[in-house]
Amino acid sequence: MLNRVRSAVAHLVSSGGAPPPRPKSPDLPNTASAPPAAAPEAPRSPPGKAGSGSAASAKAVEARASFSRPTFLQLSPGGLRRADDHAGRAVQSPPDTGRRLPWSTGYAEVINAGKSRHNEDQACCEVVYVEGRRSVAGALREPSRGQGLCFYYWGLFDGHAGGGAAEMASRLLHRHIREQLKDLVEILQDPSPPPLCLPSTPGSPVSTNPSHLLGPQSCWSSQKEVTHESLVVGAIENAFQLMDEQMARERRGHQVEGGCCALVVVYLLGKVYVANAGDSRAIIVRNGEIIPMSREFTPETERQRLQLLGFLKPELLGSEFTHLEFPRRVLPKELGQRMLYRDQNMTGWAYKKIELEDLRFPLVCGEGKKARVMATIGVTRGLGDHNLKVCSSTLPIKPFLSCFPEVRVYDLTQYEHCPDDVLVLGTDGLWDVTTDREVAATVDRVLSAYEPNDHSRYTALAQALVLGARGSPRDRGWRLPNNKLGSGDDISVFVIPLGGPGSYS
Repeated sequence: MLNRVRSAVAHLVSSGGAPPPRPKSPDLPNTASAPPAAAPEAPRSPPGKAGSGSAASAKAVEARASFSRPTFLQLSPGGLRRADDHAGRAVQSPPDTGRRLPWSTGYAEVINAGKSRHNEDQACCEVVYVEGRRSVAGALREPSRGQGLCFYYWGLFDGHAGGGAAEMASRLLHRHIREQLKDLVEILQDPSPPPLCLPSTPGSPVSTNPSHLLGPQSCWSSQKEVTHESLVVGAIENAFQLMDEQMARERRGHQVEGGCCALVVVYLLGKVYVANAGDSRAIIVRNGEIIPMSREFTPETERQRLQLLGFLKPELLGSEFTHLEFPRRVLPKELGQRMLYRDQNMTGWAYKKIELEDLRFPLVCGEGKKARVMATIGVTRGLGDHNLKVCSSTLPIKPFLSCFPEVRVYDLTQYEHCPDDVLVLGTDGLWDVTTDREVAATVDRVLSAYEPNDHSRYTALAQALVLGARGSPRDRGWRLPNNKLGSGDDISVFVIPLGGPGSYS
């Protein structure tokens, strides 16, 4: 088993390829036309244009096209080469050409120090228009309320074992969110409580006598209160699931390799929805106060959920793993002795007699950044990973990984924000070496050096955060000012202003 663990680590380190270009998926939701106020969505273009030539030149174009960066960076072929340079690790940001990201959002990124072949992070920033879904008769349910909705969208996708899943999610997840919101356009603009049922659609099964489905009436004495906010949360959760299902369908035909953590922000009707599945994080810095807007999902933070699944479905563990956790690997000579352990119900520790099954490898092992599920993966939520298996085994790991995000909501209308109040999104490359307080200190230091109406201040802040986490090149690698190791991972940061320049309407 020790050899398997070593092989698994080697496999993860070496699997840094990127996918070849793929045809457009037939399962994509149709793109609705946006009103003039909404920024059109630009397709992701390959680094170079394909011209006529030999088969060798075609292969060269395909190799270049396998590496892509967010469209809003507007990188030239030379810029793409610099962005892909592990030695220089130049920080990339959108050009200061007068066309800003929505809300004057700041963005910066840098490639890893050699951990993978390319930068496996991806990012997306869009203004999305949602048209109400049409009824069976072909008309809007309430023609007098026929206006659609716009939402603002930011997404960070931290890929692993390849960049295919992150690239696909950055192109499509906001479209799935839009599709889920189509049923809610009229409802969200109506102050009355949401309807319990929507009109039926063609092909929907209708029960002629549903009385046999009803339980004791005492259980249904009143109807649960459902808020508009919870409908948006549900739409985002469903969109994540549909995105994951699409990856499962297309993982072979379109070579959607690996998986990705996903951190998404949606602004709609005065509220900010932060959805996180993975180990990226988001915090609000408001008047010096730090407000966490997400938490990491790792083998340690989700140990009990993982152990419960292993306990309920032992077939997922095969004959190689145990759902129990021990402080260290159990040795054969310790059979019959009493050792500390904990199971899916415990937060503390107790003693148990060691049996033969306890010699199996633990489902959750390691600590901190070295914690792993089935000795393979260090995150427990995200998109993709449908082909991921335990090294040298046929055991799939996907059943233990959840695609559902945790969604937290922040009501912008409840506070009067100043231009220095920001929402900071970062992949784990930032948070591995930077604390929340250090981020807040950088926010104060950088923004205080700019005029409040200077739109470039948020890009400067994003760059400062990335540079601070990357460090400077020295004889022994990238180092921080305190001589500790800087982040060798891909680093991507969004800085979203919550007040000051920009309108929220």
